[in-house]
Amino acid sequence: MGETEALRERREALELVAAEADRACAGSGRLVLLKGATGTGRTALLEAVTERAAARGMRVLRTRCSPDGEAGEFAAVLQLLSSGGEFDAGTKLFPDIFDDNPHHWSYAEHLWRRLRSYAAAPLLLAVDDVHCADEPSRRWLVDAARRIDALPVLLVATERSQYDIDPPSAGLAHALSPTLVRSHTLAPLSADAAAQLIRSDVGAATPAWVDDCVRAGAGSPLLLRALLDDLRAQEPHGAPPRSVPDTCAALYPGSYPAAVSWWLDSAGEATAGVARALAALDADVWEEGHTEEFAELLAETAGADPARVPGWLTAMTRLGLLRPDPDGRPRFAHPLLRDAVLSGWPTVRRQAAHRTAAEAMLGRGDRAEAVAGQLLRTPAVGEAWAGVTLLDAASVAVRDDRPDDGVSYLRRALDEPLTPARRTMVLTELGSLEFAAARSSAGIPRLTEATRLPGMPQDRVRAAVALGTVLARRGKTRAAMDVLRGLDEQLTDHPDLIRLLQTASALLSDHDQSIRQEAYRWLHGAAERSGDLVGTAGQALLVRYDATAGLIPAATAMKRIHALLDEPVDALAEPFLLGTAAAVAQWADELVEAEGLVRRGLDRQSPSLLHPMHLALLNVRADIAATRGQYADLLAEPADWQVTEATRHRPDPANAHGHAVIALVETGRTEEAARLADSFALGDAHDSWELNRFLYARGVLRSAQGDHAGALDDFLECGRRQTARDVVSPVVTPWRTAAAECRSALGRPQEALRLAREELRLAQVWDTPRLVGRALRGLATATGGRRGLELADRAVRILRDASAETELIPALIGQGRQLVAAGDRSRARDALREAAEHAERLGAVRMRALAEEVLPEGRSRGSATALTGWEALTGSERRIAALAADGRTNAEIAELLHLARRTVETHLTSAYRKLGIRRRTELTAVIGERPAEPVEEPGG
Repeated sequence: MGETEALRERREALELVAAEADRACAGSGRLVLLKGATGTGRTALLEAVTERAAARGMRVLRTRCSPDGEAGEFAAVLQLLSSGGEFDAGTKLFPDIFDDNPHHWSYAEHLWRRLRSYAAAPLLLAVDDVHCADEPSRRWLVDAARRIDALPVLLVATERSQYDIDPPSAGLAHALSPTLVRSHTLAPLSADAAAQLIRSDVGAATPAWVDDCVRAGAGSPLLLRALLDDLRAQEPHGAPPRSVPDTCAALYPGSYPAAVSWWLDSAGEATAGVARALAALDADVWEEGHTEEFAELLAETAGADPARVPGWLTAMTRLGLLRPDPDGRPRFAHPLLRDAVLSGWPTVRRQAAHRTAAEAMLGRGDRAEAVAGQLLRTPAVGEAWAGVTLLDAASVAVRDDRPDDGVSYLRRALDEPLTPARRTMVLTELGSLEFAAARSSAGIPRLTEATRLPGMPQDRVRAAVALGTVLARRGKTRAAMDVLRGLDEQLTDHPDLIRLLQTASALLSDHDQSIRQEAYRWLHGAAERSGDLVGTAGQALLVRYDATAGLIPAATAMKRIHALLDEPVDALAEPFLLGTAAAVAQWADELVEAEGLVRRGLDRQSPSLLHPMHLALLNVRADIAATRGQYADLLAEPADWQVTEATRHRPDPANAHGHAVIALVETGRTEEAARLADSFALGDAHDSWELNRFLYARGVLRSAQGDHAGALDDFLECGRRQTARDVVSPVVTPWRTAAAECRSALGRPQEALRLAREELRLAQVWDTPRLVGRALRGLATATGGRRGLELADRAVRILRDASAETELIPALIGQGRQLVAAGDRSRARDALREAAEHAERLGAVRMRALAEEVLPEGRSRGSATALTGWEALTGSERRIAALAADGRTNAEIAELLHLARRTVETHLTSAYRKLGIRRRTELTAVIGERPAEPVEEPGG
């Protein structure tokens, strides 16, 4: 690299020295002091100065001062004067005088005389790193600067000038008159100069790569050249440069980390400590507007002077070594620079710094998560405050839906001293979160240990319920029962906890039909002896059982549920009661009440603990959305249902998957529904009610695809499994109506009639308009003729009065078919257009298409049920699309329409598909001047 590249942006300094050299050659010398921070190129500049001075005929004497201080007094001056080659710096000058007269001034005077003997011709004295010179040499140089004004001598010295944590000693020019010295401070390389240097060295490079190098070089020629040396060594000759790594481990031969280590060593132990503390903390603990507090934390972590740390941060930012991030937090200019600062720090010292930071942050009242973030990087502290802090941080992480962070905090908390009760709680929460995150055996050992630790009975019951939930979900229902019963035997003095375990056992038995029969047989027997034996939650489960077994009407079920809700219930049992009550209310079409019970139930539960009612409550919420035809909400979380390589060939479908299949079918996304259905290997699935629900959903899909035989198999298998579980009522899955329709389509009317009549009988036992209307619709289809039309008319009346839109649409289509067959085209058109309008409002593309197929005139008269374009959009899609075209963000639309943000995104995606566009910017052109649909403002 030539002088031009080495001395970028140093012209002003060279011109200053050249002018002073002219002055010295004329017989008037002076001191020129070139100051700058470590790595700014002081030595390179001094070398250029000496080369130019020699070229113009000046005699050059030079020395580089050493910081070790072992060379003795006047070592720097001796080295300087010996560089002329006329005497040996290793021997004493004028030994007779020095030995007889130990006063330094006498020795210094003879050194001055020696200098004067050299000054017969113009002379340049070049002293590098004068701040490292021994004290007698520094005093001599200061005195020489006072005396060379009448000599042809130019003294040029470089001096480190940088804001360090330890205040520096007085500079060389401190005691000199300004007339005797000219100073120049070297600035860091500008970004443009650094970029030019990089391009001159490597040739072609992308702007992003050059910017990466500029930031890693941090305005320091030293660091930048070292980095380029390392990067050049990694590339084959002529190969384009790759990305700048973030870690020193990716660099070879290691010039860059060595240069950073030298910079830290030059800065001193205190400055290096603060730099490494900053790199370790990485400004994670900085909060906007709290610069002083952050500086104090750095000082305390590094054991430095807190009064000087803010100045150091400012100075390092101006030099380019630090850069504020978008939030204003001070960070190293590049991750590689930060890693290099840390790489020379022993792990033990780094961990000690994190512990010191944690204690300081705790003392000043920082957030638990900020303190815990430091504790994650330390070994066990061995004090109670550490465990408490980590538990508090885990609670915040779980509350904010960050389970992975919660797992990290809880795992680390186990390293700290915990009471048996607290350890049981930590193991229970950690096992719950690990299972929820991995959906595998992860968490089972933690939960098992929690059930065996001595502690409060309530804590052990929570652990047992969580462990039972894990085992049941993995198809090990018998093992789950054994866990609960094993703890049951140890709680003879706690009848309330025994009842709770029995309730949990009954609920978890839903995963296995034979165990379910055993559990409910015992529950019924105990309730007959005394209601106190099963408790309020257990009695609610019996109401649910009777409802699904077709033994009681909805009115009776809700009366019993309301009575149970009015009774006092302990905190551990309350989720079981609320979840069961919510399911019964949803079946009874009391959807508003069911929603309220779901909210109460979820609010009463800790989101970090596995509990069988947590998923049950989420399932009821999904069931409510399905009942209302809220397909966008059911599909709002694509990660829950979209198929990836990792989710192919799963054995056990969940309730959400069944709802997603039906929602995809109803919204016209049959291919996606088929991919989801095919992603499960049902032959390996464990027995559960969710498998039965999924079989029903797959039957709906196959029927929509025209595979009535395949659909019939799924519906009948669903029915067989449900019946084996004593679930015969259509409140859960109307498999008989669906199977009857398939048998009618396959030309087996008698079998269809038998199923449809049985469905109506059971629906009339439960006696809600939704179930009765749906069963009447199925029977009408199977019956046909005049009687079938009467049944269809009756079904429509019942469902219209009940505002059961999802069931009204197929009932209207069935009525339309019957009317077309009867030759009543006018009434048929009215029924089918009404069906299409309802389907359009719900976004039920499949039902809308069915209605159009049956319409006597088809779509020839321009019905309002187009499949594409603006008219194809549902009312919700139109409102959301218009607001988006008006510049509203998804968050603003969600708030304005009282919707979840995911729902808004799903509606927009559907609208894009129907409008034939791909991005938001195309909405305005498509919609044109159409006004936004009226929107009720919040609070209006």
